[in-house]
Amino acid sequence: MKKTLLFLIISFQIVAFAFAQTRGWHTAKSAHFIVYYKNAPAKFIDTLISKAEDYYSDIADNLGFKRYQYWLWENRAKIYIHDDAQEYQAATGGPAWSYGHATPKDKVIHSFPTEKMFFDTILPHELGHIIFREFVGFNNETIPLWLDEGVACYQEELKRPSAKRIVKEAIKNGNFINLEDLSRFKIRAKEDNETVKIFYAEAISIVAYLIKEFGEDRFVFFCRKLRDQGNFEDSLLSAYRFKSIRALDIGWQEYIMKD
Repeated sequence: MKKTLLFLIISFQIVAFAFAQTRGWHTAKSAHFIVYYKNAPAKFIDTLISKAEDYYSDIADNLGFKRYQYWLWENRAKIYIHDDAQEYQAATGGPAWSYGHATPKDKVIHSFPTEKMFFDTILPHELGHIIFREFVGFNNETIPLWLDEGVACYQEELKRPSAKRIVKEAIKNGNFINLEDLSRFKIRAKEDNETVKIFYAEAISIVAYLIKEFGEDRFVFFCRKLRDQGNFEDSLLSAYRFKSIRALDIGWQEYIMKD
């Protein structure tokens, strides 16, 4: 009896919490997504649903990932569209330069509809975070931020050419962040927009280098080792046959400067 009562209390608390989280929101649903919104235009929400469904398949295919879970019914991803940047930042605690936030383990995205490039940048970026972490594991703390962000940014096709240009200029100007320092980088602690720009450009650039120079199958092999073995550096060096992170760093910079 006591166990039954405890179960009912916990169940009630979960339902009450879920209701509190969604109270005041409208919803729009598709096969793999539930979108929560307040005052966003209907056309924006319709486009969001359509684009999200396209990216659901495209991003996994682009990375060569095989799905082990499908986002169906209660397992659907949730996208919260706040009315504006102020409401979004209050909800997520994100810095002023942030336009989107993902919690991969919960498959939750927060953003707002005023970003001009939302459908080409913010949406694929945040979905990239979720799909990547779903494949390699949610709790692997050895994965550096640049890899997480690099895979997510790599889904923003419009940013790839400019990223290479920014990194090349950083190398020439002495502002380049080497791979060892990049792996220790804490982006939320940085308020300098130029440093943030270089970080993201380098993150895109090195993921592009690993995929374009060595092939998609090798990148998937690396991600599988990361998932199964758990250690980032061992998985990276084993998959790409570099003797050290420094050797990978040199190869990456040569790739950037050769064009």
